Amino acid sequence: MRSLRRSKSSGFTLVEMVMVIIILGVMVLGVSSFVIMGTRIFVESTTVDQVLSQSRFVMERMTREIRNAVPNSLRVTKTPVSFQCIEFVPIQASASYLDLPISPEPADSAGTVMTPSLGINKDHRMLVYPLRPADIYSATPTATIGRLFDVKDYSSDSNTVTFDRAVRFSEASPRRRFFMVDNAVSYCFFANGNIRRYASYNMFNVTQPTATQMGGDAKSALMAENIVIKDGNWPIFYTPGTLINNAVVQLTPQFEVNGQAFQYQHQVQVINVP
Repeated sequence: MRSLRRSKSSGFTLVEMVMVIIILGVMVLGVSSFVIMGTRIFVESTTVDQVLSQSRFVMERMTREIRNAVPNSLRVTKTPVSFQCIEFVPIQASASYLDLPISPEPADSAGTVMTPSLGINKDHRMLVYPLRPADIYSATPTATIGRLFDVKDYSSDSNTVTFDRAVRFSEASPRRRFFMVDNAVSYCFFANGNIRRYASYNMFNVTQPTATQMGGDAKSALMAENIVIKDGNWPIFYTPGTLINNAVVQLTPQFEVNGQAFQYQHQVQVINVP
């Protein structure tokens, strides 16, 4: 009798094993659903945070670069279809000139200027009193009269800038100001959701170049993604400056990610006194 009782009390029955398996399965299913939900929330929040960071970065960089643009150098795509670009020429250095060959004075191959805080790079060009984009983009730096010329040499000891030929600037700046410039920069918003920055392309274009003419994706940097263009509402609106007001660039890009949308309302003032 004792041996029989011991055999009956040891081990589990089939029903008990099945019940344990069912209970464990339900517990694993419940725990896994929480894990999956938590992972999904983490991935979605990380994606949203990444898009927010990209959008803030590109807006901040655009703002800083546009504020540092040469007066009257901005131009925006007039009839955007698949993209809209804003083009401008950054100021590499700027200061006042003391004596430059300016019309109606005779042409000369040298002038006297104040040294900018960033110095003068001989690879840059000297620009005086640009009143419209054509004064920059349609300029001929190798000509003898104009507003933009190549620089051959500069002596910080005598504050003398030298050109490789006798030149004459078309018009004097009321503030006796000159700019040192290099290449143009463009920011392009595409209907496919990308924002790209273009640089180091030929800036001397009578009409604003397209993204393909600037070199396409091979000569650009991807700045942000997930921008949305709805109903032809492009994000760049440019108001040229007047005699009493500075130029204003209105930026209103809209971004969407994981069903969430957010839009910027940003104004950038550009100094309009060359």
